[in-house]
Amino acid sequence: MPEVTHTTPPLSQLAEDEELLQSSVRAFAEAEIRPLVRNMDEKGEFPRSLIAKLFDLGVMAIEIPESHGGSGGHFFLSVIAVEELSRVDPSVAVLVDVQNTLVINALRRWGSDELQHRILPGLATGTVGAYALSEAGSGSDAFAMTTRAVRSPDGQGYRVSGKKLWITNANEADLFIVFATVDPSAGYRGITAFVVDRAFEGFSVGKKEDKLGIRASSTCELLLDDCFVPESNILGEVGRGYKVAIETLNEGRIGIGAQMVGLAQGALDHTLAYTQERKQFDRHISDFQAVQFQIAQAATELEVARLAVYNAARLRDSGRPFLTEAAMAKLYSSQVAERVTSLAVQLHGGVGYSKDYPVEKLYRDAKIGQIYEGTSNLQLQTIAKQLLRG
Repeated sequence: MPEVTHTTPPLSQLAEDEELLQSSVRAFAEAEIRPLVRNMDEKGEFPRSLIAKLFDLGVMAIEIPESHGGSGGHFFLSVIAVEELSRVDPSVAVLVDVQNTLVINALRRWGSDELQHRILPGLATGTVGAYALSEAGSGSDAFAMTTRAVRSPDGQGYRVSGKKLWITNANEADLFIVFATVDPSAGYRGITAFVVDRAFEGFSVGKKEDKLGIRASSTCELLLDDCFVPESNILGEVGRGYKVAIETLNEGRIGIGAQMVGLAQGALDHTLAYTQERKQFDRHISDFQAVQFQIAQAATELEVARLAVYNAARLRDSGRPFLTEAAMAKLYSSQVAERVTSLAVQLHGGVGYSKDYPVEKLYRDAKIGQIYEGTSNLQLQTIAKQLLRG
């Protein structure tokens, strides 16, 4: 990655370091990822060799300081990387997104100096991270969790027991941020965040889900059976895990917005090429006004979604409030992604419904944007609360 020298440009423009990253990630995605997409999707597997290349590229540690082996970048660069990877394969972008906007951000914001010094260098050089919040009975109601953490008799840490579901990166990860309650009677005030190593006794990765889309991105259950976590691996403060979760997810939603914008752009790119090549009634499909209007509408909505995501990311980087804008960006970009990819399949006709053309996969990949890291209804609720609180 290029060395970062960042000054905030106008919303619709990229700074020099952002343009350099955009071009390098785009070239990488075309050369290294595109040839693997079909096989990764069919097998539902993420090649370890590709993960190593992502670390070499520098996109797995964008905001980790250089002193800890990272790129020393800013949040907007993560958004650019996720968007560009998603143009080719959102499954790859998800791995990078969770690593940067959830795991690394949580550790940098809430981890002690000792914990950061111990954990961040690994995340910069080869360790994949995962974020374990959801359970069978606590999806949208994230804090209705039953995973329990009990203080060990020697007072040196906690014994954690429970099951987590729908955990992204679980198959590839060696480090997990796990949320558990130390006091069920305290409600959300009992929730605490723990940093759990895959090698900890009592911890294991269970069933891998067989999903509709982003299939190469692993989604698994985690099993914790009296898993000892030392005191030094508490992230933030005991009983303050809800704050870690909420504030980290607020940032993560911008990353999901970038994913949706990227995959929609990929679908639109394929559609522009196809409609200018395919002929019907002795005319290119793109010559028909009805098709032109549909493409123009899709491109307009996509540009608005991109600006919403960029705006939320710029606000976050400048230290200004961004909760409402992040919710709006995720809500709208996920809706646009579904519409644009659906149109892409439609304009490809029968071949668009086949796996031989990439728009079919992007259509399947788009749906998750309205579900994970807060459903569309939760985004609407967040937006409404912020607008009506006064």
